[in-house]
Amino acid sequence: MLFNCYFGAMKFQKERSAGFLANHMARLFANGLQQRIRPLGLAPAQFMTLLALWEEDGLTQRELVQRLDVEQATMANTLIRMERDGLIERRSHPDDGRSQSIHLTAKATALREPATQAARSQNETALASFSEDERLVFLDLMRRAIASMQAD
Repeated sequence: MLFNCYFGAMKFQKERSAGFLANHMARLFANGLQQRIRPLGLAPAQFMTLLALWEEDGLTQRELVQRLDVEQATMANTLIRMERDGLIERRSHPDDGRSQSIHLTAKATALREPATQAARSQNETALASFSEDERLVFLDLMRRAIASMQAD
C-alpha cells in the first residue's frame, strides 16, 4: 500500500520519484566534482576513466566501456582527449595485435591523490548531514538499486 502511495494511483510527484531524485543528485554530484577537478585539468569523464585505470592499468577500450558502462563512441572521444592532454598512451595489446591497451602516463599517476581527494571532498559535502550508519545504509541502498536495474 505504501508503495502505491508513492508510485501508484496518486498523481506523479517528482519529490517522491526515485528516478528524478537520483538524476538530480547525480547532476549535483557531477557539477560539484567538476568544480573540484577542473583546477587539475580534468573533466568528469576523464576522472571516471582514470579511476578504472588507477585500479588496473593497461585495459583496452572495450574493457573500459564494459567496466564504466558507457557508449563506445563516448569512450573513444574521452580517450582521444586524454591522449591529447598527456594522461594516457596507447600501446599494442600483448595478446591481441588488433587492439590497443591504454596506459597511464606519469602525469595521470601524479593526479591520483589530488583527484581522489577532490572526489572525497564532494562526497563529504553531499553526505555531511548523515551519520556514519546512515551513510552505510544509503550507499548499500544505492548499490542494491543499481544491481536491480543492471539485472533487468
